Amino acid sequence: MVNRLDQTIWPAIAADPKHPISATGWVLAPGASLSILIPDHWDVRMWARTGCSFDASGVGSCTSGGCGRLECGSTWGEFPSTLAEFNLNAWNGMDFYDVSLVEGNNLPMWVNSYGGTSTDKLDANGCSAAGCTRDANLTCPAKLQRVRGGKVVACLSACLVFNTAQTCCTGAYAARSACVPSTWPIDSAAVFKKAEPFAYSYVDDDATSVLTCAGECDYRVTWGVSS
Repeated sequence: MVNRLDQTIWPAIAADPKHPISATGWVLAPGASLSILIPDHWDVRMWARTGCSFDASGVGSCTSGGCGRLECGSTWGEFPSTLAEFNLNAWNGMDFYDVSLVEGNNLPMWVNSYGGTSTDKLDANGCSAAGCTRDANLTCPAKLQRVRGGKVVACLSACLVFNTAQTCCTGAYAARSACVPSTWPIDSAAVFKKAEPFAYSYVDDDATSVLTCAGECDYRVTWGVSS
């Protein structure tokens, strides 16, 4: 985990009970990094929280992504939060991973793989053939903004804001052909795809957003923007 932002962040995972690790919450100062050992078949989501304050027992709150504690355990953080999703050795020795903005964005993020036999589609600076990593909060439409303390701390998806079958791609809109972001009241998918072209921008955006790595792969999750 690498923090290339100018603010302290608090990475977290919602635990995979079948394949546990020693911690589920951390703190990363600007410029800091840390490494953890992850088990085979690990199936989790990772995100980072901002503006956190915890007491001596680890209980506290955050301005975005908070779960109520430093160690989130099996508890999800508050949406929206930018997610790194991992499913390791999921099929035929293949890892599947992605960055997801389906629920929205709180921090810019990218994931690199290395050590396996697959070619990483992103470079170390968070750029793919489709473009580089930007902060979606800076271009977030007013209706989608989450503002706390006078600052935009996250950008919500249209599904979170409007909560309709159309914007959440459910019910009559569940079919891929019926789930069309350009017909939503606000096309949050377009906002997210412009900021992170390699990431999931809505539920059916898998064609350009599912990344894979074969063999014994390591991963670097970076919070920051491309320089």
